[in-house]
Amino acid sequence: MEPEIFLTDDGSLSLRSARFGDAYHSTHGAIQESRHIYLEAGLMPLLEHDPPATLHVLELGFGTGLNALLTREVARRFPTVDFTYTTYERYPVDPRQAKRLNYADELQLPTELFRELHESEWGRGVRLDPNFVLHKVEGDFLEAQPGLSADVIYYDAFAPETQPELWTEEAMVGCAAALREGGVLVTYCAQGQFKRNLRGAGFRVEALAGPSGKREITRAYHVDLA
Repeated sequence: MEPEIFLTDDGSLSLRSARFGDAYHSTHGAIQESRHIYLEAGLMPLLEHDPPATLHVLELGFGTGLNALLTREVARRFPTVDFTYTTYERYPVDPRQAKRLNYADELQLPTELFRELHESEWGRGVRLDPNFVLHKVEGDFLEAQPGLSADVIYYDAFAPETQPELWTEEAMVGCAAALREGGVLVTYCAQGQFKRNLRGAGFRVEALAGPSGKREITRAYHVDLA
């Protein structure tokens, strides 16, 4: 059941899940897709003008660890911001297979920055840098329903056709509960029913231009319905 490794158009590698028959990233480019959706649309607007003292990222789907690596690299550029990165993953990638992925090389980063993400212990917070704590949870986000007061959610589950239970209104209610008021959720999915589910859960929804090969992505803000 090991995932298949494949080359994407921007030179970065990705995986295709044998369990779900779905790719972890776009064939048009793993790195360019992750940067566009999760950093440029989600993380960086929180840092650009008045960086906060602390910033909590919640990710659904640790997968290859690419989003975590890109976020860790950003954290190194903002040493006054204390980052916590919490990620839920039911089916972790084998660290031995993760070593074959070329993200550190493509990003011109030290290899250990990526390796440490996969080799860090699950189930507790691990401080990998002075201002970056990684907390990997091997389990189901829907069952956990964490009250985390996250600033941003990277919603990077497999597609609604593959994991429909993760894109329902109930799932989005769980995301709203995990976000602070005004917090933001970003995802590659732009499906109409998914957007209606977000609105039903109390989100204000925006359609943004997508990365190469994708017309549109979704950004949604948690608003107080009380």
